[in-house]
Amino acid sequence: MKATLKEYKVKEICEGFVYNELEGKGLFGLNGKLTIQPEYQRNYIYADGKKDVAVIESILKGYPIGLIYFNKVEKDNLEVLDGQQRITSIGRFVTHKFAIKDENGMPQNFDSLSLEKQKQITETTLLIYECEGEEDEIKEWFNTINIVGVPLNEQERLNAIYSGEFVTLAKEEFSNSQNSNTQKWEAYIKGSANRQAFLEKALEWVSKKEVGDYMSKHRRDKNIKELKNYFNAVIEWASKTFDFPPLSEMKGLEWGRLYEKYHNKGYNSEKISEAVNKLYADPYVRNKKGVFEYILGEEEDAKLLNVRVFDEVIKRAVYAEQTTEAKKKEISNCSFCAIGHDSNKNKIWKIDEMDADHVSAWSKGGKTDMGNCEMLCKTHNRAKGNR
Repeated sequence: MKATLKEYKVKEICEGFVYNELEGKGLFGLNGKLTIQPEYQRNYIYADGKKDVAVIESILKGYPIGLIYFNKVEKDNLEVLDGQQRITSIGRFVTHKFAIKDENGMPQNFDSLSLEKQKQITETTLLIYECEGEEDEIKEWFNTINIVGVPLNEQERLNAIYSGEFVTLAKEEFSNSQNSNTQKWEAYIKGSANRQAFLEKALEWVSKKEVGDYMSKHRRDKNIKELKNYFNAVIEWASKTFDFPPLSEMKGLEWGRLYEKYHNKGYNSEKISEAVNKLYADPYVRNKKGVFEYILGEEEDAKLLNVRVFDEVIKRAVYAEQTTEAKKKEISNCSFCAIGHDSNKNKIWKIDEMDADHVSAWSKGGKTDMGNCEMLCKTHNRAKGNR
């Protein structure tokens, strides 16, 4: 790969600058000769009132903002290889998309700056390497750089590696923060459209977590029908099965796995709602996130709920009582051992050799209190728990 160092003025880069507010990305600069966000680039993520402002303030203070890299795709056409966040921030400011604060804390957009400061920005020289090479070379280089700013996350990296029509269409659907469906998706998925959270989950679900293989296989596809349909099916199933306003604990669950495991079973949404309310109100349930899979699994795996266990005070008190009674009767202080026929029939176990267990199971209404606690040897406690 060949790289040539060149100098560009900010005003040159910003000539013909176009920014798509709907998709949140800068599109063109250099009077249309520069593609600011090619397919393999992530969305613009500096529009937070901090990073974008910092770029402009750095220029006004005379600080360098780092090297920028262009990829020369044709004789007169370039695309940003590294630096699109900085370039988009500069272009957005010059075209009045956001303001900075002056020394008095007053907001100032580009036009309200003094002519001297305007010129300071537009006349700033940017050091830019123009790179030429084969696509594989360019992609490999892009995949390894982390020169300035926020590192690429895994999905952004995969978008770069497998860029093409499929990724472009997928990003239009799942990486567009203006998509009216994002509000619904946010109830079930952590993250944002800009950082590829929805696209990442869509691909993870449809590929059964073999995302790279799936993207490689479908890279040249001219539609995303399978991806979109599967994603919508998962979201629709989750929202219909738990047919009530989404709870905060529902965000970030493994909905793709749950869909695969349970979507062919029939559920009564009214009964599910009642079960959720009951478990949410139960003071012994410590893991509210586990409630949903517990209900889907017909309330069999209580481990999902991390039900509150007996504290040390209760365990020691029950142990002392059981052990005293066992010694009087000359039997084991584990009730299961005491009715057995082996050498443990009369064994007095130490407290650290025993576990506390519910006499009446929590799942059947048993409480986690002293009156419902018994100490069993670890072997019998495990055996009871597995039944």
